[in-house]
Amino acid sequence: MYKAKPEMRIMLAVLLLLFTVFLFLPLLLLFIRSLETGQGFSLANYAAVWSERDIGASALNSLKISAATACLSTVLGFTLAYALHCTRMYKSMKGILRTVIIIPMLLPTITYGFAIMYSLGNQGLITRMLGRQLFDIYGFNGMLIGYVVYTLPPAFLLIHNAFKYVDKKFIIVSHLMGDGTFRSFANTILRPLAGALGGAFVLSFILSFTDFGIPASVGGTYNVLATQLYEVMLGSIPDMHQGAAISVMMLAPAVFGIWLLQRLEKLNFHYDNAADTELPHHRVRDSVLAAISIVIVLGMLSIFAIMFIAPWLNRYPYDTTFTLKHVMSIVQSSDLMKVYANSLWVALLTSLLGTAIAYWAALLNVRSSLKIRSSMDTVSMITNTVPGMVLGIAYLLLFNGSDLKGTFAILVFCNIVHFFTTPYLMAKNALSKMNPSWETTGELLGDSWIKTVYRVIVPNSAATIFDMLGYFFMNAMVTISGVIFLVSAQTSVVASKIKELQHFAKFNEIFVLSMFIFFTNLLIKLLCDYGQRRMMTKNK
Repeated sequence: MYKAKPEMRIMLAVLLLLFTVFLFLPLLLLFIRSLETGQGFSLANYAAVWSERDIGASALNSLKISAATACLSTVLGFTLAYALHCTRMYKSMKGILRTVIIIPMLLPTITYGFAIMYSLGNQGLITRMLGRQLFDIYGFNGMLIGYVVYTLPPAFLLIHNAFKYVDKKFIIVSHLMGDGTFRSFANTILRPLAGALGGAFVLSFILSFTDFGIPASVGGTYNVLATQLYEVMLGSIPDMHQGAAISVMMLAPAVFGIWLLQRLEKLNFHYDNAADTELPHHRVRDSVLAAISIVIVLGMLSIFAIMFIAPWLNRYPYDTTFTLKHVMSIVQSSDLMKVYANSLWVALLTSLLGTAIAYWAALLNVRSSLKIRSSMDTVSMITNTVPGMVLGIAYLLLFNGSDLKGTFAILVFCNIVHFFTTPYLMAKNALSKMNPSWETTGELLGDSWIKTVYRVIVPNSAATIFDMLGYFFMNAMVTISGVIFLVSAQTSVVASKIKELQHFAKFNEIFVLSMFIFFTNLLIKLLCDYGQRRMMTKNK
């Protein structure tokens, strides 16, 4: 560890002050407001919520749909990851599957529901192709499809990353020793991946439990906690105290999930010398898993196909002649283009400022001897626990009446805190692998700590920085949960505008704006990947 410098203490103090103002104080006020009544502090708000708003049924609905989603997403994510790592599928096909699976992450979740409506509804694209509607899309069925599509990519990425540390030569050894198929599979695949599979389940559960976009579009009469919270806060008569009570209740599953993840960490283990061993060809296994993987990915993409088709048709499904009028109406609308520009501005500021904050937090934690540097790990754990909607409510309560209300700044800080955990862990992982003596060497050569960081540390972690920039930008473009309570007429972003357009059934405008978000995120993803590859080549 490099000895502490005054500038390190100043930077850590600034970071702690930042998270005190934009994380701890909002959550503390949220908890206080949930207990506050006209007669003092009590649990009356919680009792009122349970008795007046049928929260019990909504909470049970949230638990059921989230558990079903988590099971399906974990199984499907494992199947895809297993197909990529444990079969001799064509490498080009593996590359395509790895790329295509992340496409839903480039779109706002509120768009998923409208895509489901236009794909599986009475006049949906898939319905018309099959000649009949398969099932009712409003309520549990539609939400389950939307949630699985939403949570499958991150669940897959988590399991896919864990598979890289599974030594496949033990699979071969197990078969040579006469183990049966099931025994070999359990001991050499499932056992090493137990922690990752549990993590994927918890992640999928929390994401679906706290999401607002999908139930807002296809929830129908199937109420969940997220929609109840929205109705309480933005209904005809907003109730801040009951909203605070529901927000605190929404923290419970997330806190339990974090506790469970810590317990699951004990199941993880690694091989001292993991070998990148190719398994022998097995025609039936490879063909079946390749077919299943293609069906999963195509099934997911088929939901979004209509989004890229309907805006180019005159009046889907009644008039399918080609037209540019829907796209041109968006381009020529100063109001909608301003909203798109707002989204770009918020995403850019979130990306730049968020990456700087997460990077410096990781740097001070990993490469300094400050006594309270591990406080950044605590911050990371808390930000990973708090749902976006809860954070938005907390900001609304704390900053209502302040100069921050209705500004881009509050949206940016909400996004940074909301998405802090993953970029912070990216930076922490990269910085911990670097030579710990670089700062000492720089000091011996007469360089200051800041100069060494700028000249040595940053260039060697540039690839990770590009990953962090892309992560912050893309998530800031698609999020709706946190910002839905914080936007104003002047700071409206695309995701919140889509919610507004829903009330007027302007689905072509919704799809065009969603396409704008998709292609913007795709461009940023390609640019970040290019920058990452270039820096990795340069460092070699």
